[in-house]
Amino acid sequence: MSSAETRLAAAGITLPAPVAPIANYVPFVRSGNLLHISGQVSLDASGGVTGIVGEDINVPDAVAAARLCGINLIAQMKAATGDLDKVVRIVKLGGFVQAGPDFYDIPTIINGASDLMVEVFGEAGRHARSAVGVYRLPRNFAVEVDAVVELAP
Repeated sequence: MSSAETRLAAAGITLPAPVAPIANYVPFVRSGNLLHISGQVSLDASGGVTGIVGEDINVPDAVAAARLCGINLIAQMKAATGDLDKVVRIVKLGGFVQAGPDFYDIPTIINGASDLMVEVFGEAGRHARSAVGVYRLPRNFAVEVDAVVELAP
């Protein structure tokens, strides 16, 4: 078991089966040592977290939704590499929050995914990031996060 997988187990996280694309795209693309992972929404086995942050969803639930996105990103990393020890660094996360018109605390929400990357990958999990509030996300999900990951050759 990789050190990342040991940390996942210690956190009580079991990776789900990677989510299949819902349109004409692939879940990830490797180019050289970079893995680009398509946006992962706040989906879990119960259906996930949907709605508008600041209206339907409070901050703690939205942070948990971003963490779900992070778990789904890690599931895609595992699918792409077969071994999370091949992850050298989380380079960048792009976070999108379906936010109400008076909700501005977008960075706090995306911390749910960012904090998970550091928890699982240690210093290699520290990354550059965007955190953006948007009008709508696919299928009414509350949060979506994509990633760029550096892999071992």
